[in-house]
Formats: sequence, structure tokens, C-alpha cells
Amino acid sequence: MNFLTIGHRGVMGVEPENTLRSFVAAQQAGLDVIELDLHLSKDGALVVMHDSDVDRTTDGTGAIADKTLEELRALDAGRGERVPVFEEVLDAVKAPLQAEIKDVQAARALAEVMLDRDLVPRVEVSSFHDEAVAEIARLVPGVRTALVGSRFGTDIVDRAVEVGAATVCLNIRRLTLEVVEQARKADLRVIGWVVNTQDDLRLVRALQLDGATTDYPEIKRTARFTA
Repeated sequence: MNFLTIGHRGVMGVEPENTLRSFVAAQQAGLDVIELDLHLSKDGALVVMHDSDVDRTTDGTGAIADKTLEELRALDAGRGERVPVFEEVLDAVKAPLQAEIKDVQAARALAEVMLDRDLVPRVEVSSFHDEAVAEIARLVPGVRTALVGSRFGTDIVDRAVEVGAATVCLNIRRLTLEVVEQARKADLRVIGWVVNTQDDLRLVRALQLDGATTDYPEIKRTARFTA
């Protein structure tokens, strides 16, 4: 399989993260996949934002789950961008997507959209939470899933196999050759995050990973030339 470059929340190193502006920039940069995060608003909309609250990435305060979509729309998500919903991202870019869900409730809402719009070929679903991965797999036949890990040992391989994930997306600062070897034995694809420097890229290449999640579009160009 070719080495994949995945745009982290679009290209969050240069544009406001998880905004349409960031996703369009990632597509224009030629990144292979665009990663984004999903939460549910108070009225059940699939809102694209990383944190569970709006404080860090908008001019508002409070939990996403306590706000309606209309209230979220009134916020500035950076450079005048509005908080998007998942369906808007689907229409704004054509690139494959990796959608990270935070819980089982988001899995159920995402499943409805995926089935309605026949998104199995285009959207891979990821999560730190085993139960969310298992739930989306139960609801959407044939969906591709990834288990994400920040602090982990070889147990992450067993957990991924248990929930039927085909991929593990792993923090490169915790990643060891032992974990990679165990993942290979289980026929899992391994993606490293976050890969923002040449040293990061050299590590990813040395471990022979399948791809890298990055904040910067330049990684797409340099990845071709890094042995």
C-alpha cells in the first residue's frame, strides 16, 4: 500500500482546525486523507470540533452538548470561519475522510449519515474508545475502522483485533518497534501521529508505517523523498 499522508483536522498548522477553510486547504495540498473530529450538539447535529467544549477553538465558552446548532453557528471558529457540520464537509471536499468519534452516541448519528449517503468507500471511522469502534462496525456493514492510541502497549493490537479494526493510529512519541511488529502479525495497518518534522518523518519511515497524520501540508511533498 502507498504511504498515506493524512491532514490532521485539515491542515491545523496553518489554518483554523476543523473548519471548511482548513479542509479545503488540505485537499488543495494533495493530502491523501482528511482527518476530522465529531461531537453531537444539544439538538443532535454532527458538529466538527475536537474538544468537547468550544473554549479553545472559538470565541465562545461552554460544552458543545449544551448548545444547539444555531448557537454553535454564531461562534467564530477562526478567521471568520463557522463551526461546520459533517454533511458540509462531505460537500466541501471530495477527498477521503477519517472521522474520529468520541462516544457511542456519535457513532449512532454518524451511522445514519453513512448509510444514507453510502459513505463506506469514502469514510474511515476512528476512535480512542473501543466501544465506539465496535458500535459503528455493528451499525454500518463493511465500514473501515481504526483504533486510536496515545498511551499504549502491545495491548492496543489485541484491542483493535477485538473490535474488528483494520488500522491502529498511534502516537509516535510512544510507538515502539515491538508494537509495530505485533500489529503486523495481526495484519493491521499502522498510522503514526502527529508527524510534523523531518525527524518525525524519518522515524515513521524507519518503522515502515503505512502513513502519517500531520498538521502541515509540506509533509506530503517531503514524504516522497524521505527514505
